[in-house]
Amino acid sequence: MLRRAFALVAGAALALVLFILLALLVVPPKAEPEKRLETMTLSMAEATAEESEPSPTSTASAPSPPAATPPPPQPAPAPSINSEIALPEPELEPMEAPDVPMEASLPELQETPPEPQPKPEPQPQPDPEPAPEPTPEPSPTPAPEPAAQPSPAASESQSSESSGAAGGSAASQEPVDVGTSAKPTRRDDPTYPSRAQRRGIEGYVVVQFIIRRDGSVDPGSIEVLEANPPRVFDRAARQSITDWQFQPSDQRRRTQQRFEFKLR
Repeated sequence: MLRRAFALVAGAALALVLFILLALLVVPPKAEPEKRLETMTLSMAEATAEESEPSPTSTASAPSPPAATPPPPQPAPAPSINSEIALPEPELEPMEAPDVPMEASLPELQETPPEPQPKPEPQPQPDPEPAPEPTPEPSPTPAPEPAAQPSPAASESQSSESSGAAGGSAASQEPVDVGTSAKPTRRDDPTYPSRAQRRGIEGYVVVQFIIRRDGSVDPGSIEVLEANPPRVFDRAARQSITDWQFQPSDQRRRTQQRFEFKLR
């Protein structure tokens, strides 16, 4: 109980002290009282003649002023130094100017050709990318054609050639026209053009070409005689005939082939 009472009293006293300190901080300072200046009046009174005249005793008793101090002596001027030693002037030898002829010929200027700039080394070209393999498409089958009978002109030419061979003459360099009778031993069907396949275009191409003596096709001799529609299946027919193979012969032969392009 005593401890509780003591604690309460101490807490109340501490709170009171804090409250007083806060009140002192908040209260504004008091203004200082103004100082009043007291005015003093001075009255000038005429002094009597007796006071103004000095008495002889005062004059006699006044001390005499001190004697003036003499000025300090001025410093003596510095003696002038006059030297009688004279340095002899050096004698300079006259400079001889070299005789330069006015009409001296200058050496000829030689122009040096500029150094050739090194040629830039050719950059290696990248290897061409392999062409993508074409997707397999329905290959058109050429329409079977009836075997054409040799014309009289062809039979005459064959007879003349056979007679020439029998006589020991050299074979002619001109190709022999065999029409459509030449049958390939190896053939690749042409690839149906994807553009024509998407549009549903059908047609045919008649091609003429020359067969070499070894049975291969001369690519430079391939010629399109007829095409319907034009310039649609020509390229496919040319690429297909290039790889064809025929029976070898002693003479070159000119033949024709017809390709039918139909959608299945």
